[in-house]
Amino acid sequence: MATRAIWKGHLSVGELSCGVALYSAATTSERISFHIVNRKTGNRVRREYVDEQTGKPVDRDDQVKGYETSKNRYIILEPDEIAAAVPEGDKTLSVENFIPCDEIDTVYFDKPYFLTPADEADEAAFALIREGMRKKKVAALARAVLFRRVRSVLIRPRGCGLLCNTLNFDYEVRSATDAFSDVPQMKLKGEMLDLAKHIIDTKRGEFDPSEFDDRYDAALAELVKAKAEGRAIEKPKKKLEGKVIDLMQALRDSAAAAGKAKGKTRKAKAAPAPKRKAS
Repeated sequence: MATRAIWKGHLSVGELSCGVALYSAATTSERISFHIVNRKTGNRVRREYVDEQTGKPVDRDDQVKGYETSKNRYIILEPDEIAAAVPEGDKTLSVENFIPCDEIDTVYFDKPYFLTPADEADEAAFALIREGMRKKKVAALARAVLFRRVRSVLIRPRGCGLLCNTLNFDYEVRSATDAFSDVPQMKLKGEMLDLAKHIIDTKRGEFDPSEFDDRYDAALAELVKAKAEGRAIEKPKKKLEGKVIDLMQALRDSAAAAGKAKGKTRKAKAAPAPKRKAS
């Protein structure tokens, strides 16, 4: 793998253990990024911490973390005190149990990582763990000290390696009951529900991340390019405000449009490729 491992340790399942390396599975480094610049001078500006009351800059050595107990009253925590509170890890991803893959609630997923054997000597044990999980269709719940915190992770087979997701703690996940408390319970049946199911059937597809487009990033890239080339920048057209619609009629129109689109797709696939004329 071209990138550098961000963590190395051992994956332990009972008495079976192998060295593993952890790599970031996602990155935002390819997104358009900006610097903050002084409009008048064109120079970059830097952030500076200032005392909220005096307005004077605070030296780095005088900057400490504080936990607010009441208005403007803080418990000061020194860097060495915080460091001492961080749990020490033994560099081991210790599998606590295995769970069926269909029992995984994705709301707990935090960040994805790839897990590989640390070196050639670990490949056999790594493959044994991976294929055992694949055959049983299970994921492993493990625990380790990662990035200065005790983290729970979910590990699943992915190709010839393993996919490792750090998990949100239960207290970090908001209650779905609270979020949906104002959503009314409605019983739908008859033509309306049949039309909705028909539209869903005509829109069936496959999960293909390569088709996802970051319109915001693309728009920013085009904006930067246009300004660099001195071209006029076209303002995006404003969308018309929403209006009250007839839900049943909207479903009928959507079903008709989806049916036509699906018919065109089928004809395009069925049409034979044009023959080349002999030169």
